Amino acid sequence: MPIKTTCIGAFPKPDYVPIKDWFKVVHADDSYTTDVVQNWSDDPKHEPAFERATREAVQVQIDCGIDIPTDGEQRRENYVHYQCRYFDGFDFDNLEHRVLRNGAYESDLPAIRGKISAGQSVLPRDYSQAQRFCDRPVKLTLPGPMTIIGTVADCFYNDDKRLAFDLADALNKEVHALADAGCVHIQVDEPLFARKPDDAAAFGYEALERVFHGVPDHVMRTSHMCCGYPEHIDQPEYPKADHNVYHQLLEALDGKIDALSIEDCHCHSDLSLFEKFTKTIAIVGFVDITVSKIEPVDQIAARMREVLTVLPPERLVAAPDCGLGFLTLEQTRTKLTNMCKAAAMV
Repeated sequence: MPIKTTCIGAFPKPDYVPIKDWFKVVHADDSYTTDVVQNWSDDPKHEPAFERATREAVQVQIDCGIDIPTDGEQRRENYVHYQCRYFDGFDFDNLEHRVLRNGAYESDLPAIRGKISAGQSVLPRDYSQAQRFCDRPVKLTLPGPMTIIGTVADCFYNDDKRLAFDLADALNKEVHALADAGCVHIQVDEPLFARKPDDAAAFGYEALERVFHGVPDHVMRTSHMCCGYPEHIDQPEYPKADHNVYHQLLEALDGKIDALSIEDCHCHSDLSLFEKFTKTIAIVGFVDITVSKIEPVDQIAARMREVLTVLPPERLVAAPDCGLGFLTLEQTRTKLTNMCKAAAMV
C-alpha cells in the first residue's frame, strides 16, 4: 500500500491576494497591526482573487501528488485569528499589547471582551470552493481552543478552562457545519499542547474532545501539534517546544482522535514514539518548512523506511512539518514533489 500524502494548511499566497499574510511581515516594513489585522477584508469584491488563489493552491498540491490537499488558507491573514473574526465576543478594533513566549515575542492582539459563542459559519464556504477544484477530498483546518487562548488577549474570562470550553463549543458548531457540507477531513491545530503540556492535561484534552463531539464516524478527526514556527525562514536557532513532549501527548490522545499530525523532519523523534500510535494514524512531517534547503528524495524515503519499521503503511501519512507560508511557491513545489516521490518509492 502506498503511503498517503497531505499538507497541513497554510500555503504561499500570490501577490494578488488582497490581504497581508502574517508569515510575510515579521521582518518586513509592514506592521502586523496595521497591515495584517486591521486591513484584513472578506469583502465580496475580493471573491475572484480568493477563488483564483484557492484554485491555484489546490492545483499545485495535486500536481505535486498530494492525496489530501487543503484549501491553502488563502483567505486567512493568520490561521488563528481568521476563525475568531466570525465568533461573538472578539474585538478586532481595539487591540491589546501583550508580551509572549517568556519575553521573546510581543504583539498587538485581538481581545476577548465578552462571552464567546458561534456566529456566522464560514468554513463550509471555504471547503466547498476548494472541493470544486479537485477530484479528491479536501481537508479544512481550524485553530484549537488552547492555541486560540495563546494568541489573543483575554479581557473577560480570566479562567482559561472556562474560556477553552466556550471556544470548544463554538468550534464544535463550525466542525458540524463542515461535516454537513461534506468535508471528511477536519483538522484542529493545537501546537500549544506541545508548549504547555500541563494545561493540555488540565483542560486541553477535554476541550479538544468537545470540539469533535458528535461528529459523524465517517469524518477523519485530525489534530496538528507542531513545536513552533521561527520568526523567518532559515533561522538557525529559535525557541521551540521540546519534541519529546509528543510521548506524553500520545499517551493521552491515542485512540481519542483518528489522526495526529507531528513534525519530525526538523528534529527526528526516537522511533519508540511511533510505537505509541496503536490506534491513531500518524501524520508525520518529512520535509522542513523552516529552511529553504530542499530535502532529496532519497533522504525523505530513508526516514520513511525507518518509521515503517514501527508503523504499517496504512497508519502512516506523509506531510510537511507544518504550514508552508514561509516558503516560496517554487520551494513549496519542489519539497512537496520530492515528498510524494519518496512516498511512491517506499
